[in-house]
Amino acid sequence: MNELLSILNKVKPGIDYVNEKHLVSDELIDSLDVMTIVTEICDEFDVEILPTDVVPENFESVEAMQKLIMRLQED
Repeated sequence: MNELLSILNKVKPGIDYVNEKHLVSDELIDSLDVMTIVTEICDEFDVEILPTDVVPENFESVEAMQKLIMRLQED
């Protein structure tokens, strides 16, 4: 989780990622932020995020992103 938090704080600092549960729906991160996060996650965790995985539900919170990463690492 620390690696993910590091990525998020690098992409868009100043957000309480640990407690925020609506990053996309509250417009704390936008589509460009999500695409940057996708690239960083792919590089850091050696996973491939498909276009079908780039949906708001997978990026609403740190927990949602962590679940996505874990699922992709299992595949």
